[in-house]
Amino acid sequence: MHIRTTLDPISLQEVPDPEHHPCLYEGDGENGLEIYFENEENKKIYMEMELEDKKVLKGNDSDDYVAEG
Repeated sequence: MHIRTTLDPISLQEVPDPEHHPCLYEGDGENGLEIYFENEENKKIYMEMELEDKKVLKGNDSDDYVAEG
């Protein structure tokens, strides 16, 4: 499953026209998260962040699954 988010995780602002903004892809190619940033500085800050406790979430990845929330 491929997830795309246009909410900059640093500024918490929606990124308009994401194709013209910095992006980071985390995942294995087919299953991953595409994160867009307002600018390169926010992307750099995000990449330098160290999380204390990394968790891997697994769930229903069938074709008929619909995420809620």
